[in-house]
Amino acid sequence: MAKQIWLNLPVKDVKKAKDFFVKIGFVFKTERETVSSGCMLVGESNFVVMLFEESLFEGFVQNKLTDTQKSSEVLISIDAQSIQEVDELAIKVRGAGGIVFAEPAENQGWMYGFGFADLDGHRWNVLYMDFSKLPK
Repeated sequence: MAKQIWLNLPVKDVKKAKDFFVKIGFVFKTERETVSSGCMLVGESNFVVMLFEESLFEGFVQNKLTDTQKSSEVLISIDAQSIQEVDELAIKVRGAGGIVFAEPAENQGWMYGFGFADLDGHRWNVLYMDFSKLPK
């Protein structure tokens, strides 16, 4: 069976997308990149998010791209280690040109998070989860 899973995202401009994600704290593995792609590593297990220029991505999927201004195909969720980390990332996202569509707030009594759209409109969810408060 599969050893690893990664996420492929279409972007209008790979350099601008990479600059955005670097500004908010992500790292890239440059030896896996080309002019029309970027390899972003997320989390301790180095989950791979590949950024591909839209035309290249369309060639892979042989399908039209979702208009991220009108609809979403996926919500990408990442965890945070604290409420403070959530709040700091929201500030970084705004400073890098992203859109916070859901302000940092408590949710369901045991989660704290916010939602943002990157430069290409992909939606991300950042959550700090306190499992000691999880309803039983």
